[in-house]
Amino acid sequence: MSSSSTSSQGVVERVQSFVSENRRAVLIGTAAALVAIGGVAYYASTSRRPGAGGDAETGDRKKDKKKSKKRKTVKDKDGPILEERTPVSEEGHDGAIEDVRLSAEDIARMPTEERSKVAASMKARGNAAYSSRQFSTAIDLYTRAIDVTPKPEPVFYSNRAACYINMSPPEYEKVVVDCDEALKLDASYVKALNRRATALEALDRDEEALRDYTAATILKKFQNEAAAQSVERVLKKLSGNKAQEILAGRERRLPSHTFVSAYFGAFRPRQPPTLPESPTQGDQTLLLSFQALAAGDYTHSLSLINEAIEQGISFNEGKAEALNLRGTFKFLMTDVTGAKDDFLASIDLHPSLTQTWVKIASVYMEQGDPKKAFDCFEEAIKHNADDPDIYYHRGQGKFPDRNNSWICHIQLAVAQYKANNLANSMATFRRTLKAFPHRSEPHNYYGELLLDQQRFQEAVDKFNRAIEIENERPKPPPINVLPHVNKGLAMYQWKQDVGAAERCCQEALRIDAECEAAVATLAQLSLQQGKIDIAMGMFERQADLARSEPELMNALTYQFATKAQVEFMTNYPEMAVQLNQIARSMV
Repeated sequence: MSSSSTSSQGVVERVQSFVSENRRAVLIGTAAALVAIGGVAYYASTSRRPGAGGDAETGDRKKDKKKSKKRKTVKDKDGPILEERTPVSEEGHDGAIEDVRLSAEDIARMPTEERSKVAASMKARGNAAYSSRQFSTAIDLYTRAIDVTPKPEPVFYSNRAACYINMSPPEYEKVVVDCDEALKLDASYVKALNRRATALEALDRDEEALRDYTAATILKKFQNEAAAQSVERVLKKLSGNKAQEILAGRERRLPSHTFVSAYFGAFRPRQPPTLPESPTQGDQTLLLSFQALAAGDYTHSLSLINEAIEQGISFNEGKAEALNLRGTFKFLMTDVTGAKDDFLASIDLHPSLTQTWVKIASVYMEQGDPKKAFDCFEEAIKHNADDPDIYYHRGQGKFPDRNNSWICHIQLAVAQYKANNLANSMATFRRTLKAFPHRSEPHNYYGELLLDQQRFQEAVDKFNRAIEIENERPKPPPINVLPHVNKGLAMYQWKQDVGAAERCCQEALRIDAECEAAVATLAQLSLQQGKIDIAMGMFERQADLARSEPELMNALTYQFATKAQVEFMTNYPEMAVQLNQIARSMV
């Protein structure tokens, strides 16, 4: 738990954590309730990494598992490649007819029973050729079985597809064609779905591959781990590629007011620099930028700070403060390199500005360099060992006494909680509530602590009080809507009251239409209520609001997974009953 835990990231992480911890009840169990009203269930866990190999479905029909294990001699990603289905009787045959190339006229003159026997014999010989890695011969034999059989059999096409997979190089286009034919004959043929998915993935037709892997996963009643890993692997690839494409063409912008407020709220308020006796235009614009920042007008503050730097600031402290503020905005807009450059330039001008040291430490952490990050914290301590921002952001629960700032008290309480010093943390929060009765933030933070302990009623009470305080504030600036989202999450975890949680998020969005936490949470809740159109729209909004690649990938993952499952329910409407049975068996 940290100050950032009240940002959109923190709330989204909590709802996803709850989904992960209750995976079967929420993801699979909810599936039945959703399909019963025409919806879908999301099946793309974020709680574990996809396997490196991500093997696809390995089993066939239950009645054939033992035979499959005995005859498994050649492997591909689909495990036992040859089918053990027996479309017709494979009683002994003298082999005279099948050794002769039959024309269409010859086949037409053959009795139906004779054609079935010849087809079965061709299949058996094809299996033997395949087991000996004679793939071209096996392809010919399966083709002859397809030509002679009186009734089209999906296994013939699927087995021939298996041969194409094992050719060197693999003939993936032909795999897709044969699996298409097999699935026309038996839409629930899981092995053919997996083979086609493997080929589609190799052809970079990832959305189609996801469709097939998803169908195979659900048809196997969510019990096959290898199939689930295939879903996750393709989702990761799809969302990663799409995220890079979106970010490459996206103009950098500030995140929502709620997010920016939460970030600045993690630091003690700073007084604007004192201007010289004869300030320049740039000096005066710098002051206007700080005034806009204090008023919560972040977009205007950003515009003004850029203007002030362009106009020229006449004194080093002012330049350092300007670069610190511009670097902060760049960091919030995910321009990590630009933020780092501004922070370093600020430090060169004013090394004792400890807040800049703390912020550049965050940059180094973002870049995966914790050693440099902690070196920056040490430098900050050298310049001002009494600055509580240093210890809070470094994660150490030792704070100088500062009684005039609510954030300092919360910093201490949160750090104590992180250190598992629960009693002291609770006591600090209670003192903070008493000292700052008209601030909503202490109530919201305290509610999060109570929610983390599953003290739901008390948590909801604190979120309600935070909402009351925010409603009493003069407008503008926009009020902090995170207590609404936190209350919704509490109701969801406490009573599984999806409707109440949804209403809380809708209220948050009414106030702040760009609150990422509300959008992300409402997307999940809408999905669970079967409101698929709303959920898809929310996932799209979540992707649009995402400020970093991981956040964007997460939103896209849900978007692609939901789309795949909508397509599944369109193609397999009869699965509603079976999914209901799965859910009941898990209760």
